[in-house]
Amino acid sequence: MSPANKHSKDHMVITTIVNLFAMAKKIKVDGRNECIYRKTGLQAAQPDASYYFGENANVVPRKTSIIDLDIYPPPNLVIEIANTSLADDKGEKRLLYEAMNVSEYWIVDVQKVEVIAFAIANEGSKKINESQVLPGLAISLLEEALQRTHQENQPSLHLVIQSVSIAGNRE
Repeated sequence: MSPANKHSKDHMVITTIVNLFAMAKKIKVDGRNECIYRKTGLQAAQPDASYYFGENANVVPRKTSIIDLDIYPPPNLVIEIANTSLADDKGEKRLLYEAMNVSEYWIVDVQKVEVIAFAIANEGSKKINESQVLPGLAISLLEEALQRTHQENQPSLHLVIQSVSIAGNRE
């Protein structure tokens, strides 16, 4: 599988899980692919995927492709799919998202088939094992889904979808 194909497939798997989990938990969602975020004094960012949840889901107008963080709140979740950019995603981009006050940042390591998740607060971050913006979503579930889709004989995401539905419906 080509590097670009691995990147796009992992992107699809992760965003599908986020959307299904939010739907199962009845959490409002505004998801965006490759949206540009700008904030005065900082470099612009263009994550692979980003999300606003709950009360923030309706804050940014639908057709906005460049979001000014001096006007709108930062996204609750930013996701980078790292195939060749892992060092940059762990370093420079992580610092950028901390400065932008994003709530949570996930890095999907395509090569190792793992997800590195950080909760961000007070312009710093700490590694987490469960999402704080999607309570109940274990990072290990994301990794399991990625591993299943990397297996040659995996016909579809139906088992992953079933797992997400079960996890999302737990109280």
